[in-house]
Amino acid sequence: MTAAMTSLQRVLTTLGHREPDRVPFFLLMSLHGARELGLSLREYFSAARNVVEGQLRIQRKYRHDCLYGLFHAALELTAWGGEVITYDDGPANSGEPFIRDFEMIRSLEPPDVAAATDLQPVLEAIASLKEHAAGELPVIGVVMSPFSVPPMQMGFDRYLELMYERPELFERLMRVNEAFCVAWANAQLAAGATAIVYFDPVSSSTITPKETYLRTGYPIAQRTIARIHGPVVVHLASGRGLPILADLPGAGCVGVGVSAEEDLATLKAAACGKLMLVGNLNGIAMRRWTPAEAEAEVKRAIAAAGPGGGYILSDNHGEIPWQVSEETLLAISDAVQTWGAYPLRWVENGGK
Repeated sequence: MTAAMTSLQRVLTTLGHREPDRVPFFLLMSLHGARELGLSLREYFSAARNVVEGQLRIQRKYRHDCLYGLFHAALELTAWGGEVITYDDGPANSGEPFIRDFEMIRSLEPPDVAAATDLQPVLEAIASLKEHAAGELPVIGVVMSPFSVPPMQMGFDRYLELMYERPELFERLMRVNEAFCVAWANAQLAAGATAIVYFDPVSSSTITPKETYLRTGYPIAQRTIARIHGPVVVHLASGRGLPILADLPGAGCVGVGVSAEEDLATLKAAACGKLMLVGNLNGIAMRRWTPAEAEAEVKRAIAAAGPGGGYILSDNHGEIPWQVSEETLLAISDAVQTWGAYPLRWVENGGK
C-alpha cells in the first residue's frame, strides 16, 4: 500500500507516469458551487468570494483532487467587448458575434488583460484558491485556444469561410488571439494557478480532419503553449483525439482531455507514457446514472487507464453539467476511493 499523498503530490506523481497512492480524480464543476451556497448562477458568479467558497465546499464534499478556477468560457469575450448570455441551469454562452465583417480583423488588437474588468474576479479567485490550497491541491486555470475561440467571436460558419478562403486574415486573427491567450494564461499562473487547461475542441478530429489540424491548430498550439509559463493540458472538450494523439506532445502539452466516444484503453496505449490522460466519464449520460452505474463507469475507466499512472479520472468535457445529481457525484467519489487505490490488484485479478 502506497503511503497517503496530498492531492498535488498525487497529480504530480501520475503526471510523471508513475503510480501514486490512488488514481487522482477531478470533478470539474464550475456551476455546482452555486448550489452549495444556495445562490442562483448569476449571483454566484457576481463575486470571486462566492466561487472560492463554492470550490472549497465542493472539494471537501467530494474529496477530489483540484480546485477549478473556471467561471465560464464565454467570459473571455468580455475582454473583447463581446456579449455574454447567462442561464439559470447551465454555463453562460457567447451572444451576438462581435466580428461582423472580415475586414474588422485587420484592425483587431489583443485586449489588455489588466484592463479587462470582468476578468479580474477570476484572478482574484485563483489567488484566494491558491492560498486555501496551502500547497496541497492543484489550482486549475483555463483558456480558450486561439484556434477554437473564433466560433464565439464570429460564428462557426463564417470562421470556416475565413479558414479556407481568407488565409491572410485567418493568420492575422490567430496571431491576435495567440497574444491574448498567452497573456490570459500567464496572468492566471501569476495569480496562483498550478496549470492551465487549453480548451481546443476545434482541433479535435470530430471537427477538423487531421491533415487540416496539422496545418492550422497544431502550429498555433505550438506557438502559444511555448509562451505559457506553466504546464498545459490540451482539452478537446468531448471531441475525438486518437488520430492526433501522437502529435500532441510536439505541441508542448503534458496531457490531454479525452472523449467518451473513444476507447480509453486504446488511448492509453497510444499515449505511450508521453501524455497524461484526463477523462473520460460521459457527462451527458452521467445525468441519468444510478449509483451502481456510476461505480461501474469508474471501475471501467480505472481498469482501462489506471495501471502505471499517467491517468486522472474526470468527465470527458471539462465541465460537469448542472443537472448531474449530488447522489451521482458522491457515488463517483466513493467508487474512486474504493477502486482507485494503488496497486490495482483487482485489475490484475481480472476485475475482481
